[in-house]
Amino acid sequence: MKKVSLYFVLFLSFISIKAQVGGNTNFRFLDIPMTSRAAGVGGTNMSVWGDDINLVHSNPALLNKYMHKQIAGNYCNYVSNMNFGYLAHARNFEKAGIFGASFNFFNYGKFKGYDELGNETRTFKANDYSLNLNYSIHLPEDTSFNLGICVKTILSQYEAYTAFANAIDLGATYHTKKNFVISLVAKNVGKVWKEFTPTSPMELPSNVQLGISKKLSKAPIRLIFVYDNLLKWNMKYVSPIDTAGQSNPFDTNKEPEDSTKFQKFSKRFGSNTDNFFRHMSFGTELSLSKNFMVMLGYNYRRQREFTLPERRGANGLCFGFLVKVKKFQFTYSYNKMAFAGGSSILGLTYKL
Repeated sequence: MKKVSLYFVLFLSFISIKAQVGGNTNFRFLDIPMTSRAAGVGGTNMSVWGDDINLVHSNPALLNKYMHKQIAGNYCNYVSNMNFGYLAHARNFEKAGIFGASFNFFNYGKFKGYDELGNETRTFKANDYSLNLNYSIHLPEDTSFNLGICVKTILSQYEAYTAFANAIDLGATYHTKKNFVISLVAKNVGKVWKEFTPTSPMELPSNVQLGISKKLSKAPIRLIFVYDNLLKWNMKYVSPIDTAGQSNPFDTNKEPEDSTKFQKFSKRFGSNTDNFFRHMSFGTELSLSKNFMVMLGYNYRRQREFTLPERRGANGLCFGFLVKVKKFQFTYSYNKMAFAGGSSILGLTYKL
């Protein structure tokens, strides 16, 4: 255990130096939960230990030998004609370790182009891509402690403009025989090699997450908790132009006001309490049988950011299910993104 503690200290030291947080960032498609199982429990399942290759998207340290020869695909028709997808495959080599490869994309659809005079020119597309290589090992002295790394090659292409970057995810996971798991992940730490234009500097959406899960010994329930943006405290954002007209975007001396119902909540319990819960997401997995599982989750920050003035709705809630039939695994999740609707993600996994 002393060596395990040492690895955690070194891991924290590295991410505290390298991870960049705060300010405006780009390549935000990397933050989207692209697997239905992750989306069904609030956005990430980075602390769930199992044999499902889809878990690797949230944490490279979850890659293990039980995912050998699995291939998975996830797809979502997001909003309007936007869509995204995720593909993954894993192989276990006894001497070298466990390797995985994955690919995710985000398609923003077709757009009409116009010149400076307003004349229509041609239609064009906008897409984001990420090709990922994963590797995971366990400590020889303690097989319950896993370290993982994901190396990403990222490309964004919007009309004639392109941006290129490389990033890594670093993960550490400790799991016990009593189904208790704790994980720490540093995401999207890297370098932007090419911006869309020389005058528009770009930054990767770096993030550090802490996750804990516990499967109850006397009930078929797994509880999941994730603390997002570990190195950034202030997660609150208020639009300078709110729909209640209480903020003047041209008055630089006046702070933007939050005109939603949650203003009363903030005054009563303080902005620190509201800010604290913006880091959190909660989820649960209920195994009704060996081949059927139900998922339920809640993301507080998503709920806050999608709330309309005087109308909160069920934003931030999500649910889904998982069904296994022989070598096939089918997953579905639904996320309530805004008052008018949500998004569904379909996933299919097959063991070769």
